[in-house]
Formats: sequence, C-alpha cells, structure tokens
Amino acid sequence: MDGPPFTDRRDAGRQLAARLTDPARDPAVPLGPDTLVLGLPRGGVLVAAEVAAVLGAELDVVAVRKLGVPGRPELAMGAVAAVGEAVQSVGVEAVLARVDVDGDAAAEVRRAELAELRRRREAYRADRPPPALAGRTVVLVDDGLATGATMRAALAAVRSAGPAAVVVAVPVGPPALCAELAVGAGADEVVCLVTPQPFGAVGRWYADFGQTTDEEVRAALGAA
Repeated sequence: MDGPPFTDRRDAGRQLAARLTDPARDPAVPLGPDTLVLGLPRGGVLVAAEVAAVLGAELDVVAVRKLGVPGRPELAMGAVAAVGEAVQSVGVEAVLARVDVDGDAAAEVRRAELAELRRRREAYRADRPPPALAGRTVVLVDDGLATGATMRAALAAVRSAGPAAVVVAVPVGPPALCAELAVGAGADEVVCLVTPQPFGAVGRWYADFGQTTDEEVRAALGAA
C-alpha cells in the first residue's frame, strides 16, 4: 500500500457509503428510507455525515465516552453511552484483568465522564429532541475501532431503545474485533472496510487524523 487508505474522515465516510450502497453487496440488513445514522463523537460524526448524505438518511449523534484507567486516562477500562434517559456501561475485560483499579477512583472517572457526556449531548443537540429509535434500522458509525469499548457501549444503549436492527459501520478496525461485534455485542451486521493486521492505531490509516472539534460536530449535524 502506497499510503493510508483514507485521506481524512470525510473521505472515509464516502468510501464507507459506497460500500453500504454497492449493488453487488448482499446486506444482512437492508437500509430502507427510515434508516437512522448515528455518529459517535467526535470524529465518527464527520464519517457518519457522509454516510447519511449518500443514504438520504436522518443523521444524529449517540453520546458516548471512554472510561480511562485512573491515572492513565489514555488506557480504556470501559465506556459509557446514553440514548435518551438510558445509560449503558461496558468494561474492557482484558484491561481490567491486568490493571488494579480502585473502586472509588473508577466511580469518580465514571461520574466525570457522565458529566462530560451530558455536556456534549446538550452542546450538539441544543433544543432538538432526540430521534426515535424504536422499530427503525440504525447505522452506528465511528471513524475506526481500537478497543471497541465505545462502540459496544453505544450498541448497548441503542439496543435498549428497541430498534428493528443495528448495523455497525466503520472504515477500519482489527479483524478479530469486527468479528466480535457481530457475534457477541449485539450488532445485526458489521461493515469494516479495512481490517489490517497488525493494526496499530486508528490514526495510522488516515493521512489526516486531526482532532475533531465540537464546532465541526455541530456544523455537520446542522447541515444534515
């Protein structure tokens, strides 16, 4: 490969949309006119915006936050997500098994991340009511999978709202993790464009993986 497969998140979204709408694809879940595309903030919303535009689908955001190990915030011990009033948490068992996490410190991390989750949800949605999920096909989009914690938390939160089917769609992720989401995490279909091995980090597969701002998220949602 001469360079990363994706120029930036917008390019990744267009490539992902092309796969989802490919006439030669035999989808496990048909994407009809009532499909809802939900992006995981922040970067996943920019990918999701391109997918929603091609599908002609409604675009919104699912509030989700990584739970970092106390004192090592870059290391995910889990994630928390909210849809409506439902809040779902998941843990990363491989991390929790090898890191001694104090219960009180972990609870404080969760409280802080829930507060940030609510702040972002209010900032992104403003006065718009959350979309109805019950009985609809939902496409959950992120800019890539690393540990999978945030996607699994988002899946659990979305499932609690009673959708007809949930599709996970990402530009890049480790092959084992993409398979795991389909088998054990509740997705009806998983679409991963690129599944490199060894994987490394998500940003490795983008030429431009700069940080996405709240303003960019609001702009993407407002344009939709």
